[in-house]
Amino acid sequence: MRYARRDGSGGDVLGDHVLVSAGRAPNVEGIGLDVAGVNVSQTGVVVTDRLQTSNRRIFAAGDVCSAFKFTHAADALARIVIQNALFYGRRRASSLVIPWCTFTDPEIAHVGMYEAEAREKGHDVKTITVDLADVDRAVLDEEAAGFVRVHHERGRLLGCTIVASHAGEMIAEAAYALTHGGTLTDFSSTIHPYPTQAEALRKAGDQYRRSSLTPLVRRLMDWYFRWTR
Repeated sequence: MRYARRDGSGGDVLGDHVLVSAGRAPNVEGIGLDVAGVNVSQTGVVVTDRLQTSNRRIFAAGDVCSAFKFTHAADALARIVIQNALFYGRRRASSLVIPWCTFTDPEIAHVGMYEAEAREKGHDVKTITVDLADVDRAVLDEEAAGFVRVHHERGRLLGCTIVASHAGEMIAEAAYALTHGGTLTDFSSTIHPYPTQAEALRKAGDQYRRSSLTPLVRRLMDWYFRWTR
């Protein structure tokens, strides 16, 4: 296959498949936004955190005004628009917890902050990783290539990355926890069906609970169990 660059250079490359990643451009031409007084930029319609455009009577939602180009993000933004435009709501787009998933094999899913991002914002972040090789269902399904990684601050969930065959399904539990202020202790104390790959999240919670034991508590527990034998 022959390829060419914009500068006129090019060459030949061998391969079996071609992945085209062309990106997206906002479709804002020819609909009279300038006449309506709606400001646009190269990235789309300019909106406030409440999704109001420069014309206060016009709101926007979805890919045309959001950095998150996902169907589920567009749905969430549309709900904000309905509430803010029709019911005098005060909901903000910045308050949304939006997970994403890349549907490769295995899938890659994420929600919340990454470790570096959390540190930049001043969080005392810790990271726990559970390999799928330690999850029985993943081993049984021969899908043990992957992991669940959580970032937390004293047990409070800050972010989660999952690389797994069913990462898109599993990330919803982490998204729920982030939306509602959940903790790793919540993961640990929640009964998960066995065997499932989502059990990796419970294992992450168990790791946190074990790591939170102080040296004094460990010594007391060791003494207690030796004494009660």
